[in-house]
Order: sequence, then structure tokens, then C-alpha cells
Amino acid sequence: MLNMRRRLKLKTVIVGLVTCLTLWLLVYFGAFTHFFERTYDDNFQYPYDGNVPELISQLRNHEQPDIQPITSYNYTFLSDCKKKCVDEDNPQLRLVYLIKSALHNFDQRKAIRNSWGFERRFSDVPIRTVFLLGVKHDDVELQKKILDEQSKFGDIVQANFTDVYFNNTIKTMMGFRWIIDNCLNSKFYMFSDDDMYISTKNVLRFLKDPTSYPDLKGSLRGNDYELPDDVKLFSGFVFVSAPHRHRSSKWYVPLSEYPYHLWPPYVTAGAYVLSKEALLDMYYSSMYTQHFRLDDIYLGLVAKKAGIEPYHCSEFHFYQKPYDINSYRFVIASHGFNPEELVRIWNEQKSAGHA
Repeated sequence: MLNMRRRLKLKTVIVGLVTCLTLWLLVYFGAFTHFFERTYDDNFQYPYDGNVPELISQLRNHEQPDIQPITSYNYTFLSDCKKKCVDEDNPQLRLVYLIKSALHNFDQRKAIRNSWGFERRFSDVPIRTVFLLGVKHDDVELQKKILDEQSKFGDIVQANFTDVYFNNTIKTMMGFRWIIDNCLNSKFYMFSDDDMYISTKNVLRFLKDPTSYPDLKGSLRGNDYELPDDVKLFSGFVFVSAPHRHRSSKWYVPLSEYPYHLWPPYVTAGAYVLSKEALLDMYYSSMYTQHFRLDDIYLGLVAKKAGIEPYHCSEFHFYQKPYDINSYRFVIASHGFNPEELVRIWNEQKSAGHA
């Protein structure tokens, strides 16, 4: 009888422990969180909730806005490449690359300079390339190497925020600010990670007529078609997805940070292109968009507030598209290359007439 009671007690304890563990796992992996999410389509709000397009218009016209900005990225540029976009022979640039690079990635930056980031790739198309960096405050030797790199190449835009993954929103918005301050004389701007393969030739073809790419020969508009100067283009690989609610995820987002069941449409941050008009609107929209640590999501929020709909193009690959020389004919961007792979593939594609 005593043994039976002990077994029953032990069984009760085990069942209790299993139940507690199961409940903990369900909570940890967000199984219950979804019941408390708000529906994205029903009265979506994200601070600031007022008439942001009107505020954008006021700021663009150098007027005093009705509401003061709620978000600012007031970091100091340690290196600003102020003369980068000044060119007496080509006062109007076609394309500026802004590459979000990690401090230690010297080899990646070298590979990009020697491949798709080469500014004189096409003699008749003025292009500029800069690398966006933060700082590691306690590493004097690393900072000296960065300063030496800037002295040698003149393409490092560095600001005094801590260079870590979840500061990519800051890095991006400092890139926007650098453009506003120093480089507004380009029609298009392309942001990229430093492990991307990019075909400048295909970027330029895409920017001629995004809706017809890659079948430009079949376009009814003709080869001399040019997007109007006031076009508001924000394009790349567009996602509509749900927040990660399981705590094990690198991209875990609690309800307190974002309560809706879906994100607004957003462009993956590995590579995307903006027209000047879209960039200007989104820069001022960011002043009325509460900071968010995931940069691609943040730009999706900024674009939504500005009334700009991201344009999807499947030739911006957020993963590494399996490579062969023909499969990359129309690829604009592909993710996840080491420096040696990048240079080799870019040279092959250049020889094939695809880069």
C-alpha cells in the first residue's frame, strides 16, 4: 500500500513536471502569443500616427513642421567623404552604391572595389561607391586601420555609433543622412550588404524600366525610355511575413514591441534600390517613425508612412542563387559570397556580358 502511494505520488510529480515543461515550451516558442496579436489590416498604427505625408511635404519645402520629429539619428560622422559625389565633368550621377560593411571586413571591401563596386565600370555612366561603417569604441588599432583604408581609397563613410548587427537601422539611416548632406545629385541609390554579388549592368538595365525587366526588348516603351525624375521607386525582393514570436529566434519580437500579426510589405535589406524622390520622402518619414532594430522592417514601416509601395523584383535574391554562368544572366543581386567567390563569379559574368 505504501509503495502504491509512493508510485502514485511520483507519477503525479512527473505529470506535473511534464505539464509545466510543455507549457513553458509552448510559451517559449510563442504558441499562445498569436492569440493576442492584433490584425494588421485593421486600423494599423505605429508611432507617430498622424498625417506623415503632410509633414514630409513641410520638411521638403523647408517649412516648420506642425509636429516636431520623434526620431533622429544624431551621430557624428568621423569620415564623411564630402567630395565623393562632386564631379565637374558629370554633375548628375546615375547610381550611388552604399554598402553596409562590418568593421573587420577589409577583404570584402577590397573584393567589391575590384568587382561590382568599381566606379569606372562604364565610362559613360557616372557611378559612386561608399562603405557605411560604425565604430568599435575600445579598439584603437582597428580604428587606425580604418583610417588608413579611408586615406588610401577615400570611400569610407563612418559615424560614431557602435557597429553591431542590431544597429543596422542606425547604419542605414546614417547612410540616408549622408546622401542628404553630401550626395543628392544622383537619380538612384542602391544599398547592399558586403557579401552580395551585384551586376551593375543589370542594375542599370533594371532602372531603365523596372516593370519590363528583364524582357526589356519586349517593352512597348522602347530602348530610349527613361523613368521620370519624380518617380518614387523602392525596389528589391519584397516580403509579406509575420513577426517571429519564439524566443529562440535571433529576430524575436515581443507583442510589446510590435503587436500586429503581419509586418507591412518590406524589402529584404541585403540589396535594394531607391530613386532620389523615394529616398527623400523616406528620410523625412523616418523622423516620424519610431526606431525599430530590424532595418528591413524599419524601412517597410517608413515606406508605409510615406505612402510608398515597395516594388518586387525576383532578380534580387535574398539567398545565394545556385551559380552557373548562364543562370546569372539576369541576376541583379545574390547573397552570401566570400571575397574570393565574389571576384571569380563577377569576372566570369563580366566576360559573359552579364555584369
